[in-house]
Parts: sequence; structure tokens; C-alpha cells
Amino acid sequence: MMTDEYYMRCALEQARQALERDEIPIGAVVVCEGRIIARGSNMTEMLHDVTAHAEMLAITSAASLLHGKYLTQCTLYVTVEPCVMCAGAIGWAQISRVVYGASDPKRGFTVFAPKALHPRTQVAAGILEEECAALMRDFFQSKR
Repeated sequence: MMTDEYYMRCALEQARQALERDEIPIGAVVVCEGRIIARGSNMTEMLHDVTAHAEMLAITSAASLLHGKYLTQCTLYVTVEPCVMCAGAIGWAQISRVVYGASDPKRGFTVFAPKALHPRTQVAAGILEEECAALMRDFFQSKR
């Protein structure tokens, strides 16, 4: 059985792909029954779309694969705490578990919309936190 760390490393790979495209380096994977069924990385610059966050793209892909809007048997792994928009989508999709790496005190849902997720959604934070945070920190330092 794969661990949270394993799947977070897969999300980190997605974040690195975003970084290669000069996107904010956030990556996500959706896991269902121990298998990655969807992947996403930020594509807001490439698509000129403020909603093209890694989580949103992964959720859309997973729902399409499963032919349904509810992802009740799925876990979302994302390198950075979801924003309010993504938390809303996670809630509407009824994802059963969210695992994130680095917290986001400026935009994260836990500060601004702590009840946005479905009431049954379980949350685990801080998985590979330093690696996830370092990608973000290095990206924004390179922009200054």
C-alpha cells in the first residue's frame, strides 16, 4: 500500500512540471482505491484562466474518468493548501480526504473558509511540508 508521502511526491512532480512552464509550482493528484486517476498542475498562465488551479484540473479530470461529479471514494493530494475556490470545488465534489503539504496563510481555505469542504471530508496537513514550501518560496524569490 502506498503512503501519503508517496502520493505527495507524485503531486510534487506535477508542481515541478508547472515550474518548468513558469507557472506557480502547485501540483495535485487524485487517488481512488490506491491508484492515481487524475493529475493536475497550475496552468493559469498557459490557459489565461484564473480558475486553472492544479486542484481544479485534477478534480475535473477525475470526475470525467469516473463519469460522475462526486468523488466520494477519492483522496486529493495537493502540494499547497487549497484556496477558497478550490476548497469549494472539493466540497461540491464531496472528496472524502484532502492531504496537503504547505499551508497558505495568505490564501488558504483554513483561514478564509474553514467550512468550505464537505462535512465528512478528512484533512491531513504538513505532508512533505518543507519540500512543498521550498518550491513556492524559491519560485517567488526568483520573481523578485
